[in-house]
Amino acid sequence: MSVWLPVAPCTPDGCARHTGAVRAPLPAALLLLAGCALVLLGVACVPLVRLLGAAPRRGLTRSWARALPRAFGVRVTVRRHAPEAETGGELVVANHISWLDIPLIASVLPGRMVAKSEIRRWPLLGPLAALGGTLFIERDRLRALPAAVRALTAALRSGSRVVVFPEGSTWCGRGGGAFRPAAFQAAIDAGATVRPVRIAYRTAEHHGGPAAGAVAFVGTDPLAASLWRVVRAAGLTAQVDVLAPIPAAGENGRRALARRARAAVLEPEVPLRSRQTTVASDRANRPAASVHH
Repeated sequence: MSVWLPVAPCTPDGCARHTGAVRAPLPAALLLLAGCALVLLGVACVPLVRLLGAAPRRGLTRSWARALPRAFGVRVTVRRHAPEAETGGELVVANHISWLDIPLIASVLPGRMVAKSEIRRWPLLGPLAALGGTLFIERDRLRALPAAVRALTAALRSGSRVVVFPEGSTWCGRGGGAFRPAAFQAAIDAGATVRPVRIAYRTAEHHGGPAAGAVAFVGTDPLAASLWRVVRAAGLTAQVDVLAPIPAAGENGRRALARRARAAVLEPEVPLRSRQTTVASDRANRPAASVHH
């Protein structure tokens, strides 16, 4: 692995654990079966879905991605701080905690995901990602970076929405890492906007505070162990904040753009009850904003 790649200090033993209320093994096993069955259904349907037009394809993708966290027992709350872009390329950037982040983003802002090239070889998920238009990049070769930036730029110029986790690795929800600037250069070159998205996970006993341990998928954590932690965690909620877009042309270079996007994503969050009050006010004063549960 190249020394320039980001490495998170988070480890399975250090932070990938759940200490709150748990489901009994049988209900948890049923959720695990339901979630895996939905994944398999998505894999089976991809070839047929690709034959549809863009609008119905986006609708079905959103419906499947919205159902997936719920199938694994995770409630989802979404708040939109600005309306969704109707046309033009858009670079969606989010913090990265778990494999759950991917369907969460796809449920609110479906687009072409950027992933490391190794995922193409994963069973089931690899073919699913490839058929879904994922842009695979070789993260361990610095010389491949310019080609990756060009591929992202071309996708954005074509009007596609491209989804990136610019921390470059999963973190356990404790501040995260720096946003790598390469993808932001693609947004600048394409004249696209940058859409920050904040992802957080909560459990009831934390009273609105962070509880990413159950969903954190870090280091050498086996996927099977992560899946079992998720379905065993009771009262788990994923909160997704779709933030206001940032024009790429308005910042002084890719590093400044990356810092601004990171600041928006990692900004201290308003407690959930305060958010709901704010949302009610937003609906009265700004019809473009909306909340979905």
